[in-house]
Amino acid sequence: MDFTIIGAGNMGKAIGTRLLSGGSSVIVMDRDNQEAKKLAEALRPAVKGGATVSAASMGDPIKSEAVILAVYYPSISPILVQYGNQLVGKIIIDISNPLNATYDDLGTPAGISSAEETARLAPAGAKVIKAFNTTFAGTLLAGKVAGQTLDVFMAGDDLEAKTKLAKAFSAGGLRPIDVGPLRRARQLEGIGLLHITLQGSLGTNWGSIIKILP
Repeated sequence: MDFTIIGAGNMGKAIGTRLLSGGSSVIVMDRDNQEAKKLAEALRPAVKGGATVSAASMGDPIKSEAVILAVYYPSISPILVQYGNQLVGKIIIDISNPLNATYDDLGTPAGISSAEETARLAPAGAKVIKAFNTTFAGTLLAGKVAGQTLDVFMAGDDLEAKTKLAKAFSAGGLRPIDVGPLRRARQLEGIGLLHITLQGSLGTNWGSIIKILP
């Protein structure tokens, strides 16, 4: 599967590592083209199974089947406006945790998630999925914590898109879990907020994971 990751930060690096290790190809984009090139080069050791990794400039056409918005919540809307109808038919993955200015609550209006806002702004025919917001970059990069495979919860209304993503995520050593329709992103973003706020009191230093065990 082919992915464009918009955002050359820690989450872009971590998600790119997992995807490339599973044989998916990755294009990295960032407002800073030099950062995109640096990340693409840093990701080369993770390439497996004939996958490719490269960098592109923001504004270049998006040719990948899936687009991962590995950016902070406020940056999502401008990206969707910039690309507009180029996103028709694409799988759009919103990974954000939309925190408020004091980082102690969600910044979205009551009763809606960042992912649902993304779906409203995206063109008709785009397939918006919420994923990766309950995982931290360091744990994704490592692939496991305390011997446990990381769970990646996915919320979305398009079953075919979730099935394709599940295959790519599994190949990269993750355990995808379909939590239901896109409105479930509200709960996922609440879990993401809780996970973030617990880091200080638990002293886990961004090394914890949310895991479903039998």
